[in-house]
Order: sequence, then C-alpha cells, then structure tokens
Amino acid sequence: MITDSPRSQKKKWSDSTLSIRTANQPSANREHSTALYLNSGFYFDDSEYARAVFANEIAGHKYGRYHNPNADEFVAKVCALEAMPSGIAMASGMGAIFTAFMALLSKGDHMIASRAVFGSTFQLLNQLLRWGIEVTLVDGKNNQAWEQAVRSNTRLCYLETPSNPGLELVDLTFLGRLCNQQEIILMVDNIFATPILQKPAHYGADLVMHSATKFFDGQGRCLGGVVVGKTAWIDKIQQFNRHVGCTLSAFNAWIFSKSIETLAVRINKHCANALCIAEFLQQHSRVCQVYYPHLPSHPQYALAKQQMSAGGALVTFVLDDQKQARQCMDHLQMLSISANLGDTRTIITHPASTTHSSLTQEQRLETGVVDALLRISVGLEDVDDIIGDLDQALNQIH
Repeated sequence: MITDSPRSQKKKWSDSTLSIRTANQPSANREHSTALYLNSGFYFDDSEYARAVFANEIAGHKYGRYHNPNADEFVAKVCALEAMPSGIAMASGMGAIFTAFMALLSKGDHMIASRAVFGSTFQLLNQLLRWGIEVTLVDGKNNQAWEQAVRSNTRLCYLETPSNPGLELVDLTFLGRLCNQQEIILMVDNIFATPILQKPAHYGADLVMHSATKFFDGQGRCLGGVVVGKTAWIDKIQQFNRHVGCTLSAFNAWIFSKSIETLAVRINKHCANALCIAEFLQQHSRVCQVYYPHLPSHPQYALAKQQMSAGGALVTFVLDDQKQARQCMDHLQMLSISANLGDTRTIITHPASTTHSSLTQEQRLETGVVDALLRISVGLEDVDDIIGDLDQALNQIH
C-alpha cells in the first residue's frame, strides 16, 4: 500500500525526502497527492476474501475504526522519520498515551515515569491509572533515580525529553541501556524535539509517541496522536484500540500527512528563531532565568548537544513573580496567548494557571513549573518582530 517504504529500504534519503516521498500508491486516477478516503467501511470481493482479511492472512482494510488509507500513509511517514518499523495513529496525543499504557500494562504491573511531564499526563499517572497499576514518579534528570526505582515487576518507563514546560532532559543513552538490560519497555514522548532533532530509537527506545496536533500539523488545525515502535508492542496497542475506538479520522490523517512534508523546513526555522529569542531574553534586565536546551547556560547543555541536533522551538523564562508574568502577557501586541504549541504563529502560555493548573502547588514545583514561568512556542514570523513584541511587553511590567 505504501509506495516508498521506511528508512531501512531508502538509507540514503534524508528526513525531508522521506517525509515527502513516503506515500500511498496512486489509484487508477493517477493522483499525485494522496486522495482523501472518507469511508467508514470497506467492501470485499467475496466471503473468503473477507475472512482472510480479518484473519490477517492477507493485507486489507477492514473497518474505519481499525484504520484507513490516510492514517496508513501518515503512520508510514512517522515510522520512516523515527526509524521504527510499525505504528498506529489515534485521535489525540493523550489518547495515544492512554491507549499505549492500557494495552501494555496489567494489574500488578509497575511503571516508572519522569515527573516532569505535561499536566494531563501527570494527572493520568498520578490519579487516573486506578486498575492496580503501580506508578513511581522520579526526577528524570537523575540517572540514579531511574535505576533505584526499578522493581521485579517494572514493565515500562515513560518520559518526555525535553519536558513540558521546563525543558528538562533525560539521558536517553543511559535509560536505553538500563531498560534493555532489565527488559523494560522504554516509551519516549518526542513531541518537543520531533524526529528532525532527535531519534529515540537510536538510543534503544521501544516506542515513540507524538501529539500530531503540535509540530506535525504545524498550523493549529487538527487533533491527533501517533505511536510508533517495535512491531510486537504496536500489535498489542492496535488490538486494544480496535475495541476502544480512539481512532484518528481520515481527514485529520490527510492533513497531518501533507503537513509533515514541510516538517524539516519548519523545524529548522523554528529552532533558528528560538535560539535568537533565548539569547535576547537572557540579556533582558527583567528576566531572571531562561531555559533553552542549546543555550550554554542550560544546566544540561552538554547532554542537549549530544542527543539533539538543535534546541527546538520552545523557550521558557522566569520573571520575578506571577504578577509580572501576567503583565507581560497582557502587554503583548502580536504573540498569541494559547495553551497550544507547534504553530506557525508564536504562542505564549502561563503553565501554572493553564496547562498545569490542575496540579497542586507542590506537584507543579516538582515538575519545574514555578508561578512566574512563561513558555513560548516560537513561530515562523520574522524573529525581529517577535523580539520587538517581547521587548515592549517586558519593558512595561512593574
């Protein structure tokens, strides 16, 4: 079904080429851009063909809740970029995380996760996994903490690197080796880095997830999620999802598949802008602290340079207090105030009162979210215009 298959067969192709040339075979109409398949069902030539497709003896589409051709193409592109053999697309990033956990964990299992994660992920780990699954939250920056948390029933390790919103990193080389030695599934949220900057598979990750809503779309239009990884684990997730129905729509998959073709170009511009903005903020008299992985002042700068080819599109900075943070946001004239990220438009967020507001004060501090912290998802506007808007807003706070 896929014309140009993953990196294993096209080793000389760059990420840009893979994201563009991985595509469904054209129909008899010979369309150059994959058609949109708005189908809830698919027909079979005869009863034996239907039986064989459902028995997985031959390839074929069964039903829209299972998969569709547009999702197949989108997943194939993510697999190619992440150097993974299999994958599944789902209705949202959180849907992808929850479905993977439920498919791979059972009552009595134990998992370890970094406590520096997105607010909804933290709530899922801290409150919502109520089916006899034990969770240990650790300081992801501390290699020893991961090692000490391992138990005989540890089944999975989960992390974000860089984390949302504090931009903390986890040492993927160390954790990949630890999980391999202990036969633990390693699942990495690679949303902030994207496969353009970082490929967790190269460090031993078994599964990599993305909220496609973010950089894969890149324009703030559609919700979606995707998990790619080793076939044995993806098969379990697919089987679970068939009955749960957290399925990505054909339309959203079609949008993502076309948008991902420009991912490398966009990410390079995002990163160039973000580094300029981080350097500007670091010099501003109103700013107390700036966090950006490829800024030399970042406490994990050496690790960031080792496992990320660039610093990403997210910059966080801290002012004196929450009052100043809100004043800064309210004086902005161009930047958007939104909880989303990964857009062509630069977005600013106050995580303590939005994305992480459901956490207690203590929990927020554990995840690196102080009240005066602001997160910028740097867009593709002229960098001087972004800096100009930030400068005039910062100069008005008191």
